[in-house]
Amino acid sequence: MLPLTEAFYYILVALYVEPSHGYGIMQEAERMSGGRVKIGAGTLYTALNTLLGRGVIDNYPVPEGTDSRRKMYAITDEGRAVVRAEISRLEELLKSGKQALSIGEERGT
Repeated sequence: MLPLTEAFYYILVALYVEPSHGYGIMQEAERMSGGRVKIGAGTLYTALNTLLGRGVIDNYPVPEGTDSRRKMYAITDEGRAVVRAEISRLEELLKSGKQALSIGEERGT
């Protein structure tokens, strides 16, 4: 599944924190990104269906007293492994980029 799109990444990270419904996922992605990432409903529900199909998220029981039409989602163990792998990949990219910048600055290029 790697690399993850930004939408997939934020959906999985939001669900890593706690199970949520679609609107909650959209709000959490926007909050985590400082308002930079706004996942629209169409993008979200297409992504959720893809992530469900790949087994990285699953449906989660809707709590009592909650609108039964509202679907909730939770990350699976496989999804947690995907998030950890993506974070490692991103850390490697960042490290390589910083090293390149440092070498370029030392050489005056």
